[in-house]
Amino acid sequence: MEMNSIYLIKEKNGMKKDFSLLLSMMDYARFTSIMEVENLPVKVLDYRCHDEANSIGMLLAHFDAVEKIYQALTFEQWTDDEIEAYAEELEPALSLGSKAAEKIKGNSVEYYLENLQRTRKSTIEQFKKLDEAWLYDETDWWYGEKGNNFFKWFHVFEDEINHRGQIRMIKKLYAKENQPTIAE
Repeated sequence: MEMNSIYLIKEKNGMKKDFSLLLSMMDYARFTSIMEVENLPVKVLDYRCHDEANSIGMLLAHFDAVEKIYQALTFEQWTDDEIEAYAEELEPALSLGSKAAEKIKGNSVEYYLENLQRTRKSTIEQFKKLDEAWLYDETDWWYGEKGNNFFKWFHVFEDEINHRGQIRMIKKLYAKENQPTIAE
């Protein structure tokens, strides 16, 4: 992430123009996510406001799983069965829910951020290898409509932005629930 240009959507060193623009947006989304979670203790990362809720740790694992499945969906030429098997490997972080709540806990923020960094590094390496025309390749996608790779990668960081809103809410709920009362 190039911090001296975090607020600029522009060409980046070593990237073709359209990939640079996409990565600029992805970097800013990730930067703001990191700002929300850095230095959080495990108890805050694992906090769930009710039994059906996500924790911050679950959401960070989800960011990583979503990026990994989109790497497979867009960079690889896998069969539907191979994609389905890989998606199962990424569970429960990919779908979240009660199984994720059982398995995704007890990890430090560094653990989650290192995974995210490693996955993003792999994404960037692939972006550097591809021709810009790849971004505009259309395939059958959702609801019987076409989608291109640019949209698919937009969705990766759009999903992160949506869940970052949840992270902010979880932090507020945790703080409210854990504020000492005057009697304490």
